[in-house]
Amino acid sequence: MARTVVSTDKAPKPPANIPLSQGIRKGNILQVAGQTAVDPATGAVVAGGVAEQTEQVLRNVIAILAAEGGSLDDVLMLRVYLTDTAHFAEMNDTYARVIGEPFPARTTVYVGLPAGLLVEIDALAVLGD
Repeated sequence: MARTVVSTDKAPKPPANIPLSQGIRKGNILQVAGQTAVDPATGAVVAGGVAEQTEQVLRNVIAILAAEGGSLDDVLMLRVYLTDTAHFAEMNDTYARVIGEPFPARTTVYVGLPAGLLVEIDALAVLGD
């Protein structure tokens, strides 16, 4: 079974110097690469704090899922990477509002991200029945 690169203009393209795909599909499994708060229309990080960034990140994840006919209903696992433990509650509130129940499994870890980025999220989805 071949791997298929997933790409959409509705999510930011990876920088040219970073060797990754927006997503990879193999069979009915889709792995969405870590998405950041870059607006695909402008190429810039969205203004605001962790709430605004979390919403944009999730929009980017949703766009990549949709490129393969998927949605949040297909997501088994989301991994959230935050730069500051103080951002957890605000990220969590935005996450809950955007994702909705039933919530997929989730892991949240604290990491260093490039300047200006507060959150990154990747997703693992199983498409179809």
